[in-house]
Amino acid sequence: MKIIKVKNYEEMSEVAAKFIIDAVKENPKLNLGLATGGTPVGMYKLLVDDHKENNTSYENVKSFNLDEYIGLPQDHEQTYYTFMHENLFDHVNFKEENVYVPNGYSDNGEEKAKEFEQLLIDNPIDLQLLGLGTNGHIGFNEPGADFEGLTSIVDLSNETIEANARYFEGNEDLVPTTAISMGIGSILRAKKILLIVSGANKAEVIRDLVEGPVTNQLPGSILQNHNDVTIVVDEDAAKLLSK
Repeated sequence: MKIIKVKNYEEMSEVAAKFIIDAVKENPKLNLGLATGGTPVGMYKLLVDDHKENNTSYENVKSFNLDEYIGLPQDHEQTYYTFMHENLFDHVNFKEENVYVPNGYSDNGEEKAKEFEQLLIDNPIDLQLLGLGTNGHIGFNEPGADFEGLTSIVDLSNETIEANARYFEGNEDLVPTTAISMGIGSILRAKKILLIVSGANKAEVIRDLVEGPVTNQLPGSILQNHNDVTIVVDEDAAKLLSK
């Protein structure tokens, strides 16, 4: 693992954005895995700003999102389909046919999960962006997840539902309880992984991820076994790291 410690959220966003921009410039046909949530929002804004200012092109980039809620209509304001379009896809020159968000809107979720997994097999991810849940989840792979698991329908933990309630008027009852998610096995096939972590509430989990044992009770710890992981972590999140 390569660990880059930065001062704050803004610098984390800048370093992560440059990492992705450089990757796109090096390979204009990049297969790019993307994440949602609060952590990458600043980074996505910088990608948009760079596109407008420097014309970095995403015309031939394919994107594959980690996950999507089950049970919300696609145009719901809290779907990850909506999130990605509002924060990135509508503002840069991705082709709509090149952006793939898992289909959580179908009655046949298991079949859609298999189809998405096949997409990942047919289009190997060059660079996968990850965030980190307070319980150590990556994607929606909660504690206890199978390290070899593939894209599937998963149950969200109570901790994840509680954490995501802030996006649903603070009401946990409005948060979907299941999602379609890349499995850990799917994520680990990526050639490179970029993990971005910010905030004091992530300090214990990032310490355990980096310095603790590899255990599926902290799913992100499996990143220790990947041969090309870069972690960008701000001061608050890094305060418990030993070095």
